[in-house]
Amino acid sequence: MADRKLQIIPIGGLGEFGMNSMAIRYGDDIIVIDAGMMFPDVELLGVDIVTPDFSYLEQNASLVRGLILTHGHEDHIGGVPFLLSQLNLPVYGSEFTLALVERRLEEHEMLDAAKLHPVKAGGRIKLGPFEVEFIRVTHSIVSSLAVAITTPLGVIIHTGDFKVDPTPTDNELFDLHTFADYGKRGVLLLMSDSTNVDRPGYTESERAVRPRFEELFTRSEKRLIISSFSSSIHRLQQILDLADEYGRKVAFLGRSMLNVTEIAHNLGLLSIPDSVLLRPQDIMQMPPEKVAVVVSGTQGEPMSALSRVAVDNHKHLYLKKGDTVVLSSRIIPGNEKAIYRMMNHIARRGAEIVYGSMNPPVHVSGHASEEELKLVLNLVRPKYFIPIHGEYLQLSRHAKLAQHLRSVGLEDTFVLETGETLEIDDLGARRGEKVTVGRICIDSGSLDDVVEDIIIRDRRHLSEDGFVLPIIAINKHTGRSEGLPEIVSRGFVSGDGSGLLSEARAVVAKTLETSTAEERSDWGVMQEKIRQDLKRYLNKQTQRRPLIMPVILEV
Repeated sequence: MADRKLQIIPIGGLGEFGMNSMAIRYGDDIIVIDAGMMFPDVELLGVDIVTPDFSYLEQNASLVRGLILTHGHEDHIGGVPFLLSQLNLPVYGSEFTLALVERRLEEHEMLDAAKLHPVKAGGRIKLGPFEVEFIRVTHSIVSSLAVAITTPLGVIIHTGDFKVDPTPTDNELFDLHTFADYGKRGVLLLMSDSTNVDRPGYTESERAVRPRFEELFTRSEKRLIISSFSSSIHRLQQILDLADEYGRKVAFLGRSMLNVTEIAHNLGLLSIPDSVLLRPQDIMQMPPEKVAVVVSGTQGEPMSALSRVAVDNHKHLYLKKGDTVVLSSRIIPGNEKAIYRMMNHIARRGAEIVYGSMNPPVHVSGHASEEELKLVLNLVRPKYFIPIHGEYLQLSRHAKLAQHLRSVGLEDTFVLETGETLEIDDLGARRGEKVTVGRICIDSGSLDDVVEDIIIRDRRHLSEDGFVLPIIAINKHTGRSEGLPEIVSRGFVSGDGSGLLSEARAVVAKTLETSTAEERSDWGVMQEKIRQDLKRYLNKQTQRRPLIMPVILEV
């Protein structure tokens, strides 16, 4: 009986937004739910993406039975190539989710070796001692799934990301009946999305944006440019339907927008009315009042399609006075400056900008608000509860919500952060030992371009204090310096540094003069002596520590 132990192991996504990944272990069997990524904070200079550290899974590679994906957003699938480069696991997800994963794997030339298994809502798979049932949920991306995992100790339900949309545009309803059915039979553990726990009431249905869009299609006298997340297939479908109704042609701009719409259309998830599509190169030739353009780049990413349109740097579209630009998305925290800078560029071109909260809205969230979270807790009535997906504030609020409902008792709710584990056995649930977790910083999106902490530190050092390059020409015959050293600096002082750099040249010259002939013949020794003397002088004068890299030229 002592061996009957379940372990819940958050690899990422608890206490942070993004990098969602959860491992569940029973004995010598592990399954993994999601493998996401996140975009870097501003202090991670030069880093393109951040993934979880999958060391725990690597160390237990022989025990990992499979990877289950709940849906296709980057914070749930973006780390898949990096996990599969370490462990060649079977991957399970909806057809649409796996199609998005295939694109990522193609970029890394990993598709041929991948073992991808499409599943449907209502389907079941068996992985070791785990029997997994997939449950349909509604979210801002199509084909989203929750999972009910039957284990030897009881049922675990992982909601993935969700909201309870009573009127989804594709009429694929949230499967409340299956959640309730599991609740009646008894659920050991519920893990539920906490993203919008601080929003009261219910999240509006995706159909709530249609009245505002109808108004925009009616009153926009010239081009209508709509920026949306490329994965929001429900939103794109409404735009296509309205364009057909109001006699506008639709062009898609942006690599991600073209890729995702092509995948969704091929899978029958996006219906494109006859003759409504417009080639990007024909946008400026059409009468403005007959054109709607759907553009990626809602977050002001520097090279995104919308950012380039905003500064007249896109080959197929440039803004004119009277055009209407709609930002049909939320501002992700941290992106405010880039988005408002982009909006200012758009405004300078005389276009009207529609964004933010309004009624009817131009954007609705894909995550459950407080009342929907209560509904799921009341339907499932779990013995134990772990809030997931959010920073500590959201997780703790979700825990309090559960305790307030008396769905679960105070001792049965666990607020975990990434790396903190929960153990469940016949005697109950308790916190377990921590596991090694962390963040892997990656440049250029390449599997090989992992950025070490020391590189991030060096980049931060350079950004704060700059660098100084003393350049010394030494005569190879005499070992003597040819003239005064030159000093180049970047990010340290401006201009001539008010005499500072002139004095620094003198410091370097003195170091050369006071060195022995033997020292001068050893460039390594000279570089270190110059670095130390210059470092001491500059720090004394400025209380700053620029990176000093002496360059010795032989002439």
